[in-house]
Amino acid sequence: MAAEMETPADFATHEVFNQPPPLEDVNLFTGDRALQEAVEREGAGHARASLAKFGAVTGSAEVIDLGRQANSYLPVLKSFDRFGHRADRVEFHPSYHALMSLSVEQGLHGSPWDHLKEGLDASPKPGAVVARLAGTYMMTQVEAGHGCPITMTNAAVPALLFQPSLAKEWVPRILSREYDERFVPAGEKTGVTFGMGMTEKQGGTDVRANTTEAHPVSGGGPGEEYRITGHKWFFSAPMCDAFLVLAQVPSLNGKGGGISCFLMPRFLPDGSVNAIRIQRLKEKVGNKSNASSEVEFQAASGWLIGEEGRGVRNIIEMATYTRLDCAVATAGMMRQAVSQAVHHCSYRTVFQKKLIDQPLMANVLADLALETEAATALSFRVARSFDRAHEDEAEAAFRRIMTPVAKYWVCKRAPNLAYEAMECLGGNGYVEEGIAGRIYREMPVNAIWEGSGNVMCLDVLRALAREPQALDIVFAELDKARGASAAYDGALEALKDAFTDMGSLEARSRQIVEQMAKVAAGAILLQHAPSFVSDGYCQTRLGRDWGDVYGTLPAGADLRAINERARVAG
Repeated sequence: MAAEMETPADFATHEVFNQPPPLEDVNLFTGDRALQEAVEREGAGHARASLAKFGAVTGSAEVIDLGRQANSYLPVLKSFDRFGHRADRVEFHPSYHALMSLSVEQGLHGSPWDHLKEGLDASPKPGAVVARLAGTYMMTQVEAGHGCPITMTNAAVPALLFQPSLAKEWVPRILSREYDERFVPAGEKTGVTFGMGMTEKQGGTDVRANTTEAHPVSGGGPGEEYRITGHKWFFSAPMCDAFLVLAQVPSLNGKGGGISCFLMPRFLPDGSVNAIRIQRLKEKVGNKSNASSEVEFQAASGWLIGEEGRGVRNIIEMATYTRLDCAVATAGMMRQAVSQAVHHCSYRTVFQKKLIDQPLMANVLADLALETEAATALSFRVARSFDRAHEDEAEAAFRRIMTPVAKYWVCKRAPNLAYEAMECLGGNGYVEEGIAGRIYREMPVNAIWEGSGNVMCLDVLRALAREPQALDIVFAELDKARGASAAYDGALEALKDAFTDMGSLEARSRQIVEQMAKVAAGAILLQHAPSFVSDGYCQTRLGRDWGDVYGTLPAGADLRAINERARVAG
């Protein structure tokens, strides 16, 4: 009889080695040099302690795993209860609510408006927008989907201020730091969240083509109740406590009417549920944890914000704030993608060398890091203009021009950066256990929502047509960096020349807006970043030797210094 073969009890065939440890239990604020510098530079240095504390929370293994869970166990629509009654409720995994609670506790849903607790005419606190967005930048690295209602709640406040009677009722609830997931009337809650509904089947961008109608219950007018009937093709976060929606008000004897903005609560003052019928949840490419829906309004009640016919003006203020969030949140996801790539390549050995020490990989990583730091610098400079616009007309003009510029370029650059960062991880990046795939799927949404690329370019042109002097204000800012880089100086002159032929601006607007973004980012880096960052960026993005893909930095670039700066510091 042959001797029995001995077999290890656990059937082990190998040991695990040459794999990086997970990038967790790190501080996403104190470990990020570029973010810390941006916060200090743009006026929110007073928030350092709070942001460092939040950075430790968002970088913890526990919270990182909440992000994974929220994207593994997706929202479920419950149209009816078990007895057949209309329910129109969406169920979320507990991880989603845990993330919402963390974001609300930090004030990501509305902290820049805390001064309104002192009265609707109180002055904003310095640096409040930048401080909030630094928290958003970190939280979105962990989980971006729940940021949709967080962003909309913050952005609803300036729109509500157009109707003080409604603002007095709702803004104090927004400013609460308590998140309440219960599906109950707002009057039974300390804190609330807001969503929005603008687009319809027949057209997204052209909201003036909306067919949803609103009819006054009595005489109508600002702050009065209307009954709204129609649909919305994209109605994000349908479990929010209230929504800002657009609807047509028919003209009466040739007076009034037109596209108008309404506050539509989930529950009516008598405690009954408003007639918002959820038709289905969207199956999106990314943004999975967030429930986006199609809805019908069946004579749902809404209260008019401002005058009839001024709906686009009123809700565009909300859109302006959400566009800034799109840029900053995208820069945050870029940061996470690059952090993962640098971390992986710092541990992975190939051909007897760490990947990060291989010249070609080092070039790719450094190129990605430059793009991310530029996106971060540009986004937070625009954030500062939001903080100061109420007291500085130059900053207000800068905000009007550069918000769509930043949103356009940062969001356009992100998907390809996420793909390239994923490739740095090899097969490890293409499996669902890691975060790289989720970031890649998430990236396109911010370029599409709140105004696509073409809309952003046209918004820049419209703003310049209304305020030609705003271009001089932007150029005055860019002139401050003149003389530090030949590539920058040449790009700035070329940008100025691009505006000499005003007749063809629309056809060339993508090129012009791209160049505005790159020159503006270059100006910030030249004045504030280490020379190895600003030189590398300006020589490539503003010079002539930048390739079509990442990893084409010139021979003189200090790759090691760039990559070390991009590493999440311990």
